[in-house]
Amino acid sequence: MGKREKIIRLWFDMWLGRQDLGMDDIFAEDVIYVESWGPKYCGREAVKHWFKEWNSRGKVLVWEIKQYFHKEDQTVVEWYFKNRMDDGRVEEFDGMSLVEWTAENQIKFLKEFGCNLNNYDPYENGGKPQFREEKAAWF
Repeated sequence: MGKREKIIRLWFDMWLGRQDLGMDDIFAEDVIYVESWGPKYCGREAVKHWFKEWNSRGKVLVWEIKQYFHKEDQTVVEWYFKNRMDDGRVEEFDGMSLVEWTAENQIKFLKEFGCNLNNYDPYENGGKPQFREEKAAWF
């Protein structure tokens, strides 16, 4: 496993363990972090605040890495995510993160993309699409 892959794995492990294991080391001070459903955190201190606050009301149950793609100062990581919030909601989805690195191998930009697990073929019964009557997922 390469250095950048280890850094991403450490970030996911922090969520699974609900503890900061070195955010000052893995994130640039001026990092920009965008969640798949809209929130954007500017700066390492904002990311640290979000991490601590979120973990006070929920728990990441699974954050499994499927594969990595690297190109120059960028990495894409494909993953599966599942969490349970204190109010009982359980959320799970597939996703990808686009990561941009500094020359010192710190994360300077991270943007998440989510994908619904509840897939189906709208053309299963013919040439006219039949879409499910359900609210679109938040991501």
